[in-house]
Amino acid sequence: MKRSRFVLLLWILMGAGAVGTGRELLYNLWYLLTSLLILSYLWAWSSVRWVKVQRHTRTTRSQVGKMAEERLVVENQGRIPKLWLEVRDHSTLPNHRVSQVISPLGPRTVYAKTIQTRCLQRGRFTLGPLTLIGGDPFGLFKTCRQLDEPGESTIIVYPATVDVPTFAPLAGVLPGGDTMRRRTPYVTTNVSGVRDYAPGDSFNRIHWPSTARTGRLISKEFELDPTADVWLFLDLERAAQVELAWASHTAWREPRLPWEPGPELLLAPSTVEYGTAIVASLAKHFVEQDRGVGFIAYSHHREIIPADRGERQLTKILETLAVIRAEGYIPLAEILAAEGTHLRRNTTVIAVTPTDQRQWIAAARDMSQRGIKVIAVLLESHSFGRPRSNEDMAIELSISGIPIYLVREGDDLARALARPYAQAIKPVGRTILRDEWNG
Repeated sequence: MKRSRFVLLLWILMGAGAVGTGRELLYNLWYLLTSLLILSYLWAWSSVRWVKVQRHTRTTRSQVGKMAEERLVVENQGRIPKLWLEVRDHSTLPNHRVSQVISPLGPRTVYAKTIQTRCLQRGRFTLGPLTLIGGDPFGLFKTCRQLDEPGESTIIVYPATVDVPTFAPLAGVLPGGDTMRRRTPYVTTNVSGVRDYAPGDSFNRIHWPSTARTGRLISKEFELDPTADVWLFLDLERAAQVELAWASHTAWREPRLPWEPGPELLLAPSTVEYGTAIVASLAKHFVEQDRGVGFIAYSHHREIIPADRGERQLTKILETLAVIRAEGYIPLAEILAAEGTHLRRNTTVIAVTPTDQRQWIAAARDMSQRGIKVIAVLLESHSFGRPRSNEDMAIELSISGIPIYLVREGDDLARALARPYAQAIKPVGRTILRDEWNG
C-alpha cells in the first residue's frame, strides 16, 4: 500500500534524523510513529482472527431463469471489535455476488445476509472458497486469511424448460406399440403376476386376495404400458453451431417494485443453448405423459441415456444437458444412421439440429421407411448469425411427410413448439379463394 510505504519511509527518515541530530522532539516523533506502526499491524492481524464464516446453500440444484439462494453468516467470536471486514468470494457462478464489506462488527456479534442470484447459464459451478480481509483504522496494513472451513461446494444449473402442452401430432405420429414384456417398478394398468412382498412396496401394490389365501403379504408385478418410446437426438457437431454476442449482465432486469412482473426467460443467442432448452422441455413434456424417454448426443464422446420413465429419468437427462458441450465432430446424418439400427418399430425419434447439411434428411427418410417415426426441430441458423439460412430444409422435410418445427432466435419456445412448420405456412391459393368467396 502506498500509505504504509510512505509512513514507513517517514519512520526511517525520522529515526535517521533523531540519531543524527540528537533532538528530543525527533525522538518523540519517532517513538510515536513506531507505536503507531506496531499498533496498526497488530490491529490488522487480529481483525481476521477469531472470526467464523459459514455459508449455507439452500439447494445444490437450480435452473436457468430461477434463483440460487445462499446465506452468509459471519460471527465475531472474539472480544475485540472489528472495524471493517471484507468477505471475498471466488465462486464461478456468474453474477453471484457473495462478496460483502461488513462495518463494523462488534464483539460476540453475528452478521447474516441472504444472497439470491438469478442463474443465467447452465453448467456445473463451484461456490467458494472465501477469503477474509481486514485492516487497521488508519489504513496502513491489510491482512488476508484464506478460509478453509466452509470449503468449496458445487451447484448444477439445469437448462431452462418451458411448458409444451400442445406438442403435436400426438395420435398419428406417436402411436402405441405392442405390449412390452418388461418388468417395471412403476404402477401401470398391466398386471403381469404376483410375488412375495419386498420391503418398500407401497400398499397399492399388495394383492389382498392372494395375501388372504396364503397368509403372507403378496405384491403385484406390473409391465410397461403398450406405448412407444421417445428418443431425443441433440446435434452437437461443433461445425454446425453458431451464436451471437450476448451480455448476460444486461439481458436481465430484475423488477424494481413488488408489483412489477418478473423478467421473461431469455436464452443466450446460441444454437447450443436453444437446443438444450428444447430437449429439456420435450423430455419434461413426455415424462409428464408417462412415456419412456431416451437421450442420445455425440459430444467429445457418445452420450446415451436408455429410455425410461419417471422423474428420476428426467433428472438424468437434465444433469447431462447441464454439462454437455458442443464438441462433437460426427455429423447428424451418421448419428441417425448408426443409432437407428438399434431402434424398434413405432419408436419416435425427435432430432434437434441447427445444421445446414442436407445428408441427414435422407437418413431421416430411411428411418421413416423402417417404421420409426421421425420429428425434426430445426434451429433456423440465419437468425443466430450464420450468413445463409437453412429454412429451405424445413420445406423439404414437410414435403417428405416428416413433421418439422422451426425455431428462430428470440422465439417463445412454448409457441414455437406448439405448431408444426406445415401449419405455419399460409396456403396462398386457399386464401385467395376465401377472399373471393367473402367478396
